[in-house]
Amino acid sequence: MPKHIGIAACSAEGAALCYRTICVEGAALLGGHAHPEVSMHTPSLEEYMQCIYRGDWEGVAEMMLASARKLAGTGADFVICPDNTLHQALPYVLPRSPVPWLHIADAVMAEARARGYQRVGLSGTRWLMEGPVYPAALMRPDAAEREEMNRIIMDELVRGVFKREAVAFFQRVYKRMKDAGCEAVVMGCTEIPLIVSDANSPLPTLDSTRLLARAALRRAI
Repeated sequence: MPKHIGIAACSAEGAALCYRTICVEGAALLGGHAHPEVSMHTPSLEEYMQCIYRGDWEGVAEMMLASARKLAGTGADFVICPDNTLHQALPYVLPRSPVPWLHIADAVMAEARARGYQRVGLSGTRWLMEGPVYPAALMRPDAAEREEMNRIIMDELVRGVFKREAVAFFQRVYKRMKDAGCEAVVMGCTEIPLIVSDANSPLPTLDSTRLLARAALRRAI
């Protein structure tokens, strides 16, 4: 039997895409309408954000641990978090977690290596781009780009608002990164894949949402 996947959710849009990917691609692997059992717990995004605004990563970890305990109680064998930024708190989580976790950056960087990319860019919230979740060697947008990217993510994408202007902004940033020598870009906010893909990006994309879902499927099956 496949293992039971637990999803410790943060924002609704990214978690929903991860959940759908597990179910749809799981059926493609297992046949018929089959997919691994999935449970999800979603605390209020505002509670997470208040911790993040304060730089309280131990507080973030306590919320992640609360999700992990509830998911373990449903029978989840392991947990994933479809939110890159929250992974900054994962070192506080792992020693006390009742179940193992998969790390989103591990899944993404493994894919980058498998594709042979040497120079990779990173996009996401400002906390992610200025934090330690991904290797320091990854190319980041400049300060003004980071602020606007963060605004689009927090004011629009996590609220389910998808604007053509946002798509155009990401395309400009990715084009500049390509011109600077980038070979691919990590979509390190799990909502970015809702507006950007290989079909409209100047750079090949590394979709953290779907790559985490696929890593969970490999672990489960």
